[in-house]
Amino acid sequence: MPWWLDAVLLVSAALLWFSGSADRDDVWGLLFKMLAGIALLVVLLGGRQILLEGLALALALWLPSADSRRLLSNAALRSGVGPR
Repeated sequence: MPWWLDAVLLVSAALLWFSGSADRDDVWGLLFKMLAGIALLVVLLGGRQILLEGLALALALWLPSADSRRLLSNAALRSGVGPR
């Protein structure tokens, strides 16, 4: 994607976010914020920015799985309850 298209999408995302925050109607405000988030995701994930994609992948792999012992509380560990 060319740099000017990234700039247009980022500016439109910022304008949509601020207009969504200033809108008195909650539904329209949420829609504008969702569109801003989608435009931001298109810039981040569609722009072939390997560094950002690699960082996102590293973060996803670093997060513990749902059955990890790090997610259990100390009380659950003392009572012998473990991951299923």
